[in-house]
Amino acid sequence: MRVTRTLRATAGAALTGALLLTASGTASADPTRKDLWPLQAFGAEQLWTEATGKGVTVAVLDSGFRETHQDLKGQFLPGPDFGKQVQAERAKNTTSGGDIRDHGTSMAAIIAGHGHGPGGSEGVKGLAPDARILPVPQYKNSGQATRWAVDHGADVINMSYGGGRTSDDCESIHYALSKGVVVVAGVGNDAATEKSYPVACPGAIGVGAVDQYGVASDANNYNADTDLLAPGVKVPVATAKSDAAYATVEEGSSIATAYVSGAAALLKQKFPDLTPGQIANRLVKTAGLPQSKKGLKVPDAHYGYGFIQPGPALRKDIPAGPKEGPLPMPKGKVTQAGAVPGADEGDGADASGASASGTNKALLYGGIGAGALLVIGIVVAVVVSARRRKSANGQGWG
Repeated sequence: MRVTRTLRATAGAALTGALLLTASGTASADPTRKDLWPLQAFGAEQLWTEATGKGVTVAVLDSGFRETHQDLKGQFLPGPDFGKQVQAERAKNTTSGGDIRDHGTSMAAIIAGHGHGPGGSEGVKGLAPDARILPVPQYKNSGQATRWAVDHGADVINMSYGGGRTSDDCESIHYALSKGVVVVAGVGNDAATEKSYPVACPGAIGVGAVDQYGVASDANNYNADTDLLAPGVKVPVATAKSDAAYATVEEGSSIATAYVSGAAALLKQKFPDLTPGQIANRLVKTAGLPQSKKGLKVPDAHYGYGFIQPGPALRKDIPAGPKEGPLPMPKGKVTQAGAVPGADEGDGADASGASASGTNKALLYGGIGAGALLVIGIVVAVVVSARRRKSANGQGWG
């Protein structure tokens, strides 16, 4: 998505009220940390007295990573050999002038960055700063990356990308869930109703972006795959241009997805015996809506169940509930490998979250909201086409 080097003047405290949380700690003089409004909104300093993600491994399936960035050095576990090949191939085919590792670096820092400077008070600090990142530089895959992450200790898998369905997308997610791994995926940023994968796979927590006022981003794809929202508008991120590079993402479900993965890591630390469905249950049961949407029937195509509130999710007395949780889950036996019958053999899309049509998941939600979706007109179609062209050049934050 569009990137600017400086934040426009915004009231970062507005979402704090919307989230019913209060920030604690002193404000940072560092401009990147000062503008990192999600941490203020979540009351991160108070959250970290209860959980920091320690002992939790988050696999980030993405385009590549600058593991030497000052906010991330020491946070990475060894990645797969096949990922190095993918990263090299994508770098060779990049024409935008950017670094192919930008997107993955940004996601990793939002999840588990430790900042830098005195007491880590500068730069990007993640929502789960003591979690470890399992870097998997591959996302156009047939499940290989997902299965590798599961078999190498992932507790949470972050999928900040989208596209057409490949043969093993949903079966590999089913495999992850069967091993107790939480899977989080972005809904994409085309302002469209089309289905995208992997978010359309049953069991993946679908995430869209929300601004500091609690309002869903207009760029979010909207359909029955939207489960939760999280900060994803005008958020500073670490990038791969250098070990001290930053940018500000105007809007993107990728950033929001990373925040939900960070929240899942906090919950995994505090409630290690909960299933992926029960982790999702805590996030759903404590989700919030802006005042303008109070009374909205949820789940909603634009808002899902609402925006995450990590504090209440950690602190509230919530019964664990059924193992499957409140969201659609896959049915049937998990296979170790192989194709899903009837799946498309698409190439997928890059990390911008460009969507493609696929199997309709609306029935898994009982068709909720399907009849209310608006038909996308020619103007939106032109915008979507332009966004996709940008995505093809590797310029987007999904």
